[in-house]
Amino acid sequence: MARKKIPTTVYLTPEQAEALRSLHERTKVPVAEYVREGIDLILERHADVLPGQVTIPGFEEPGRRRTRAGAENGR
Repeated sequence: MARKKIPTTVYLTPEQAEALRSLHERTKVPVAEYVREGIDLILERHADVLPGQVTIPGFEEPGRRRTRAGAENGR
């Protein structure tokens, strides 16, 4: 299932817009996907300054966590 996306406005330089448009024409990947990927890279790079929870060894991040029953059944 696709995740809900929130619309926003981003202002690009003409050079950025042209480069993204060219990349899209060659790869057929939507420009919005490249923008989201870029945001993910920045958030990952600066994760140390973002608020977060303490990681508990043996548990995965929320949404990807396996339940005990699932782990015992090989899921």
